[in-house]
Amino acid sequence: MPKDLRAAALLLVTHFRRQRPLRGGSLIVTIFGDSLLPRGGVIALRSLIGLAQPFGLNERLVRTATARLAHDGWLEARRTGKLSEYRLSSSGRLRFAEATERIYGGSDAVWSGRWTLVVLPSMPSAARQRLREELRWHGFGEVAAGVFAHPQPQTHAIRLQLRAAGLPPQALIFEASLGADDQPEWIVRRGWDLADLGKRYERFATRFEGCLGALKGRGRTDPEAAYLVRTLLIHDYRRLHLRDPLLPPELLPAAWPGTRAAALCRDIYGHVFEASEAYLSSVAVRLDGPLPAAAPSVRDRFGGLR
Repeated sequence: MPKDLRAAALLLVTHFRRQRPLRGGSLIVTIFGDSLLPRGGVIALRSLIGLAQPFGLNERLVRTATARLAHDGWLEARRTGKLSEYRLSSSGRLRFAEATERIYGGSDAVWSGRWTLVVLPSMPSAARQRLREELRWHGFGEVAAGVFAHPQPQTHAIRLQLRAAGLPPQALIFEASLGADDQPEWIVRRGWDLADLGKRYERFATRFEGCLGALKGRGRTDPEAAYLVRTLLIHDYRRLHLRDPLLPPELLPAAWPGTRAAALCRDIYGHVFEASEAYLSSVAVRLDGPLPAAAPSVRDRFGGLR
């Protein structure tokens, strides 16, 4: 186990740097969504380069990644002379808002036993694949060719979201209940690979448990190490959690690893949050001055930061 938080942070950074290819754009998305969105969603490019450097992203890679994110509609650029800053676009803020709710929120709702089903009509393969990806983003599993299911009644909301994504009028969206003799386990097996997701959650927990041990019972938390741990924690958890269908507990295997991973993420995030915010304030600026204070709502993450 690492002896302190800095040692734990360096282990995580080393693991991140070994990834090939090193996906700078994905990490920058994490930085914007986790750190910058609560503080206005705007940062000078030179500050973003500084924040990304400890993770192994050089200036050229950051410039290329931000330009690509701007081209894809996530960010908008503003220049003043030779200086630049990036801000979240309106569409980028909407995408982050939905992802934020899923990553940091929780659901205490009791499952009604009903399912939302989406049946796609015949359509061009490219459009069909786009809708498949959109449905998977919302947690749906494909239980038969062109038939997607999720165990939450959300027909109205999903209809609006999928219409915006190009769902044709001929598609069917409805709520349903299984027959008395039908077993939901069959749908779960067909729709989602929970075994693979569970293994990924287990690897996540193993990788980050040393951070929690290094944090508990220690004195002052090193601000830079706290920021490195916080960013990589959310970076890895985000990529896992956004592929999690978030099924009700009744449909999950016993001792589901996702529950352990969520508790670990919440505990580490709460421990490093204050110090990481201090580091962010000390190194990141906008073109017109310091970052604003974080919105109070950021403290509601994971059910309330302690």
